[in-house]
Amino acid sequence: MGNDQSSRKKENSCEIGPLHPILRLLKALRIRFEAALFQAKVSLPDHPCNGDERLYPKKIANYSKALPHNQPDEVNLNAYKALIHALETGNPDDFEDIPLGGVVKLTNPQAAYAFELAGPDSHHLSIAVPPAFSSAWEASEMAELYWRALARDVSFTEFDTDPLTLQAASELSGFSDFRGPKVNGVVTTGTLFRGDTTGDLVGPFISQFLWKDIPFGAKTIVQKYRTTVAGDDHMTTYEEWLNIQNGTNPTTSNVFDPTPRYIRNGRDLGEWDHRDFSYQGTLDACLILLSFGQTALDSANPYLNSATQVGFSTFGAAHILDMVARAARAALEAAWFQKFLIHRRLRPEEFGGRVHNTKVGAANYPINSELLNSQVISKVFDKYGTYLLPIAYAEGCPTHPAYPGGHASFVGAGVTMLKAFFDESFVIPNPIVASSDGLSLLPYSGAPLTIGGELNKLASNITYGRDTAGLHWRSDGVEGLKLGEAVAIGILRDYKATFNENFNGFSLTKFDGTTIII
Repeated sequence: MGNDQSSRKKENSCEIGPLHPILRLLKALRIRFEAALFQAKVSLPDHPCNGDERLYPKKIANYSKALPHNQPDEVNLNAYKALIHALETGNPDDFEDIPLGGVVKLTNPQAAYAFELAGPDSHHLSIAVPPAFSSAWEASEMAELYWRALARDVSFTEFDTDPLTLQAASELSGFSDFRGPKVNGVVTTGTLFRGDTTGDLVGPFISQFLWKDIPFGAKTIVQKYRTTVAGDDHMTTYEEWLNIQNGTNPTTSNVFDPTPRYIRNGRDLGEWDHRDFSYQGTLDACLILLSFGQTALDSANPYLNSATQVGFSTFGAAHILDMVARAARAALEAAWFQKFLIHRRLRPEEFGGRVHNTKVGAANYPINSELLNSQVISKVFDKYGTYLLPIAYAEGCPTHPAYPGGHASFVGAGVTMLKAFFDESFVIPNPIVASSDGLSLLPYSGAPLTIGGELNKLASNITYGRDTAGLHWRSDGVEGLKLGEAVAIGILRDYKATFNENFNGFSLTKFDGTTIII
């Protein structure tokens, strides 16, 4: 009876195509199996850390926000041990037993265990070891963050002349291990606070994809955003800083500018990064790129030379938009694995407390003398009365460790997807630059701006905008971008076998400047 029913179903089927349903099923199984087998054959990486957690028994170099803290600023060790126990077991019940210091909760530590079925498993990707707490490298990154905070209200168009940015470039040039971009070994106002990928140092500070109008279905979005007023800095008093480390809600609020503006300074960029959703920047960029038409697509797109077809579900808008979104969550899973199960790096705002207590004599932490003797922390103290890092957000950083950056990871993945589908050498038409007050866009007439360069710049803007707000270290961003890139490349590799079209593979330029074909 069962076989008769099966035969009648086949007789009534309207399906046509080159493969019998059973063969289609088997081919789908083979594609899935070969993708899994490829990932399984990749050698397992090591996951080294900087050793600070073992080096410092009081956990002064590790993330502890939202846990209870003792005076002057050290985490309650029993609470920290409970966090480590939960992370070691992965038991959901153990996470419910972590003592918190206030009402603010930890952000999604169990995402570190999630499995992803397309591309590499999150535990199968590694990143470089971050700077050690007492290193000159760490000192230079913290000095950059203090300068970023002081210069938040300086318009990007005025970096070459403003005293703050001139002083920042000069002092950062003197740090022995500052790894930001330089010209002839020197930090300049043209390299200050920028990324170091191809395109980062060409043209305006802000990417065209954060300024150009966004075609959004039947509507056009003008990229003027709500921002906060000049001088709206937070967590500069010790009592407020310590309360927020303990997980209490802030007693202050951000004060908003009533006039929407184009992004024109670090404060605007940081506030954009405060309110965005995970793939917003790359979604916006994708919509702008699609508006440029077929000439902006990558030359490998199989429909560019078709006489009878255009792409849609594959190699068209629907495909590209999906891949940009798809990569974001997988990149976050990879970042969360590193954040919670490997590094647990403290946030810059936490390090600022270590600087303050060392400088006022309440503690004696092994902070590199290059930072303790720097001009910038003296300027911060003169302005705010403490050595704490001024934070742009009233609540400070989110409640998960610093390394790598979550924004860096998901924008790195999204930008990599866009590079795979669009022509990186395509010159962006009608480039613009925001006025110094952010109220208008002006024509830009400098060096040509390409899709590849402006996508790299977009990745850096979204990544280091978090630094300008005081939330992340430069190295969080450098490694987060590379991690997101690796996630996206792995997803593209798995999906390449799923297409029917004559397709020779995705090609793209990585953040390190090398070109690959997938």
